[in-house]
Amino acid sequence: QVQLVESGGGLVQAGGSLRLSCSASGRTFSSYVMGWFRQAPGKEREFVAAINRSGGSTYYADSVKGRFTISRNNAKNTVYLQMNSLKPEDTAVYYCAAERAVAADRNPAAYDLWGQGTQVTVSS
Repeated sequence: QVQLVESGGGLVQAGGSLRLSCSASGRTFSSYVMGWFRQAPGKEREFVAAINRSGGSTYYADSVKGRFTISRNNAKNTVYLQMNSLKPEDTAVYYCAAERAVAADRNPAAYDLWGQGTQVTVSS
């Protein structure tokens, strides 16, 4: 079973950048579709980005398209979220998730495994 640990969150000014990392234990990382989700206080968890098992296909929420980039390194069992041009509305706890599937999914209920989350705060 894969276990997920996020890192890279922090406080940044609007317009700045952060890179989140999610490291996975276990030998089957490449069998999982990986996703990033976020949850702001008082709001539901929402889809941010997902990447298929090979890394050849990526998917983004409209709110982050063109600003965020998801990538993965299966040799390092790690998935990344590069976040540029950050806005105050990007402030949330960001979660990494894994789904044993072929196609990526935007629905958080489809994901089997979750990390503990990392806080991202963007100041105006």
